[in-house]
Amino acid sequence: MNLIGTKWKPLVLFHLLEGAARSGVLQKRVSGISNKMFTQTVRELEKDGLIYREVFPVVPPKVEYKLSERGQSLELILRHLDHWGLQDSDN
Repeated sequence: MNLIGTKWKPLVLFHLLEGAARSGVLQKRVSGISNKMFTQTVRELEKDGLIYREVFPVVPPKVEYKLSERGQSLELILRHLDHWGLQDSDN
């Protein structure tokens, strides 16, 4: 829980289950997250080895995030949380 036990980390990880995403696209998918919180969240996830950050040497800068093997190991947990949340919101 220390690795994913915040409001935003599971959401960022869940959206990366679909594949790699550019920074701006990923941030838009995570509704309601501020720029500061997004940056903090992806930095912590990268530090913990759950995601990779790739910077492309182009202008303007292109940054892409994707799940690491360790992050991919959370897929079942994240999908179960999503399923539970959908069921719970129906009640």
